[in-house]
Amino acid sequence: MNRRLAALLVPALLALAGCTATGPESVPTPVARPERPSPFADCATLTRAVGASAPTPATADTATGTATPATPTGTTATGTAVPGDQGAGALLPELTLSCFTGGAPVALRDVRGPAVVNLWASWCPPCRKELPAFQRLSERTAGTLQVIGVNSRDSRSAAQSIGEDFGVRFPMLFDQGEALQRELGRNAIPLTLLVDAQGRVRHTDATGALDDARLAALVRQHLGVQVQP
Repeated sequence: MNRRLAALLVPALLALAGCTATGPESVPTPVARPERPSPFADCATLTRAVGASAPTPATADTATGTATPATPTGTTATGTAVPGDQGAGALLPELTLSCFTGGAPVALRDVRGPAVVNLWASWCPPCRKELPAFQRLSERTAGTLQVIGVNSRDSRSAAQSIGEDFGVRFPMLFDQGEALQRELGRNAIPLTLLVDAQGRVRHTDATGALDDARLAALVRQHLGVQVQP
């Protein structure tokens, strides 16, 4: 009788304990989920020469009808900085930033211009507002201008989500520690740098969210690059 009772009790106890007849081998192994692919482009192109060099902006001499090279924006004829655009003509800082997609870090001094560098963060409303315009700029100036993003004071997951939601595909550098802003002596974002073919910052814009028309005007004025409509 005791053996009979034991035979009835054992299956009941096993069921209460959560065990299975086949043992732990039947428990499915968790499958690791692959990381989401980054929406941003690789950064290897940033240190390669731009397909077509930017022309030097020219102003017409009304007296002779000939064109003369324009003085770089932010400098006088002697090359000194003009008040109101501090740092115009200065080289990009000696700073190396990681690429959002991985690979070798990028030294800013190795970036080949002409280029537009946009500092942004996912939590910044004006940054989010202007990102689509920068994406369109990168498409309309392919081969003549580099559009580069620098994600600052942000998390990688938040930046990636914004990139996915807004269809941002141009190369993205990651600057969690605000190193570039400190080097530039700027606190506010969004911040946009216009960099010439020699790697010199010709204009810094911190006026807020830029739209297509304003970006096209800035690129034409400071870098001599025409934006296709």
